[in-house]
Amino acid sequence: MKVVTTTTARKNIGNMINRVKYSGEVFGIGRRNSIDALLIKFPNTYNKELNDITNVNANSGSFDFLADEPEIYSVADLRKKYV
Repeated sequence: MKVVTTTTARKNIGNMINRVKYSGEVFGIGRRNSIDALLIKFPNTYNKELNDITNVNANSGSFDFLADEPEIYSVADLRKKYV
C-alpha cells in the first residue's frame, strides 16, 4: 500500500483512481504520518443485504492473495463443532 498526503491525493486523484481501478493498487491517505482513509477498488458485485465492509471483503479481491497460501485445514477439520 502506498501512503500519500491529502494534498497529494487532491492533486492526483484522477491518476490514483485509474491505478486502483485497473491495477488494483491501494492507497492510504492521511495527514501527519497517520492513515485516515483508504482508496480501494469497489467490489465487482454488490449485495444490498450486506453492509459495505462485508461487500468489500467478500467481493473486491481483497483476499485474493490467500489463493497462493497452502491449505492448513482439511474438510474434516471444518466439519468439527467446537462448541
